[in-house]
Amino acid sequence: MTLVKMKEILEHAEANQYGVGAFSVANMEMVMGAVRAAEELRSPLILQIAEVRLKHSPLHIIGPAMVAAAKAATVPAAVHFDHGLTEEKIREALEIGFSSIMYDGSHHPLGKNIAETQKIVAIAREYGATVEAEIGQVGGSEDGSVDLEVLITSTEEAKQFASETMIDALAIAIGNAHGMYKGDPHLRMDRLEEIHAEVDIPLVLHGGSGISEKVFRKCIHHGIRKINVATSTFNQVVNMVNEEAPFHNFFSYHESVIEAAAENVKRHIRMFQSDGRVEEVKAYV
Repeated sequence: MTLVKMKEILEHAEANQYGVGAFSVANMEMVMGAVRAAEELRSPLILQIAEVRLKHSPLHIIGPAMVAAAKAATVPAAVHFDHGLTEEKIREALEIGFSSIMYDGSHHPLGKNIAETQKIVAIAREYGATVEAEIGQVGGSEDGSVDLEVLITSTEEAKQFASETMIDALAIAIGNAHGMYKGDPHLRMDRLEEIHAEVDIPLVLHGGSGISEKVFRKCIHHGIRKINVATSTFNQVVNMVNEEAPFHNFFSYHESVIEAAAENVKRHIRMFQSDGRVEEVKAYV
């Protein structure tokens, strides 16, 4: 297979009622681990990196590696620029070859969020790329630098936003938060059901680290198709490396990071029920 549009992956997931993991990566080893996991379980894959992470993983370095890995993968793989905040970096990702971008204008009032999202949609369409955007406000923050309050997405605003922006996927806030949850997450399934009934595009759940399999399955049943996973993979890598330290050979460490990332990705693929879907997706796209 090769690099595909995220829209195609999510449309197949919508038609067949399963979820697809969007796995954040920070280095080559994590990219390799995510691809290894998807290939082993024959699952479609979304590789992603958020703009706030670029101070650690410069886009001109990590981006081409992500695109090259997707092109060489034996499963359908999309490469997604997550939480894009600036037109400059969104354009850079598109020029590198990312097949999908997210513009995050959720901090703006609704009218400005719609207007700014429309501008980004027009840019992305020049590249044939999928566009995700957010309405409401997911708690925490992508890099943990601030602790944003959750602002539950309004059903009417979600419907208006999707209609006026013509985006391909909509990230919503139903009590979910970035990072690890403090206690058990309490998600508004009633609001998710309402939005799913009114919005005719795939829905996205940010803040997937720490949600139980049972809750994931309920979210997928009510319309969530893309699920972002970042913190749990980063934590898995750190924990596994610490357990095996000290290393006396760099390449043993290198393989440990790959394997740690792969194990977390496989665990979530199974929870989201995207394993074994490759042949179906190949036929679809």
